[in-house]
Amino acid sequence: MADENHQDGSGGGDGGSGYGDGIRTFPFPVDLSLLGVGMQVGPMGAGRTWHAQAPLHRVHRIDFHVVMLFTGGPVRHMIDFAEYEATAGDLLWIRPGQVHRFSPRSEYRGTVLTMQPGFLPRATVEATGLYRYDLPPLLHPDEARLARLTAALDQLRREYEDATTLPLSLHTAVLRHTLSAFLLRLAHLAVSSAEAARQGQAAAPGDTTFTLFRDAVERDFATNHSVSAYADALGYSRRTLVRAVRAATGETPKGFIDKRVVLEAKRLLAHTDMPIGRVGAAVGFPDAANFSKFFHQHTDQTPAVFRAELR
Repeated sequence: MADENHQDGSGGGDGGSGYGDGIRTFPFPVDLSLLGVGMQVGPMGAGRTWHAQAPLHRVHRIDFHVVMLFTGGPVRHMIDFAEYEATAGDLLWIRPGQVHRFSPRSEYRGTVLTMQPGFLPRATVEATGLYRYDLPPLLHPDEARLARLTAALDQLRREYEDATTLPLSLHTAVLRHTLSAFLLRLAHLAVSSAEAARQGQAAAPGDTTFTLFRDAVERDFATNHSVSAYADALGYSRRTLVRAVRAATGETPKGFIDKRVVLEAKRLLAHTDMPIGRVGAAVGFPDAANFSKFFHQHTDQTPAVFRAELR
């Protein structure tokens, strides 16, 4: 992303996000990308925001991918209620829809890559695990992997900034291929890191059964909490779904669904002023008492206590 101070997103109460939950969501700034392609790559800079009305230190969502490769630090960054500390040689990968916040007390130095959903073809998206929210956002490559990732990102930046050598269609095609090479290395690092953290065997990023389930949960978690319903909709037996999700994440399908529901409830409780009953309804609990019971079972706190502790 080039050194721009402001990025024009959509106006309105929720930034055109479609979430309608009071958390501003800002779109990929195509108008600030060289030649209007669906990605940007460049040095991190001070005073940058996705939108003139949304300073980076305020909680917000974005509808695109951000990968930051740090050359300095430490830098503290919040993603979905977890604080991550990155230093030189680390990478931070923020995916679309995640609630996050930059630290006003940290100096962000290094290279930042942003990518619009849809810029890469579906097969590449699956191969690179772009929407595997179960993978860790903070990555610590060893020296050899860091060297290759840095070289790949530098090459991508050179291709991105070379806006005159090729016609736009070829320039875009070269960018897609070069970006894919970088993301494949990054995805392998993310999966390896997750495997090491779980001390178990994770599924590959392209595992079809888990990928379809994960996408369905992300789309329908606010209205569907039933494992059997997901299995039926996807055409799998419940047993097959259990095996695939456990292999990929180490947890059951029900645990995966509940974790996603709790995360969204936390986002809404922490970052909006929606009444607790409306928060429950937004994540699939029309009855406020049932929502409070569910939330307490998974967090050991009532929704009201959770919200109060963050205010």
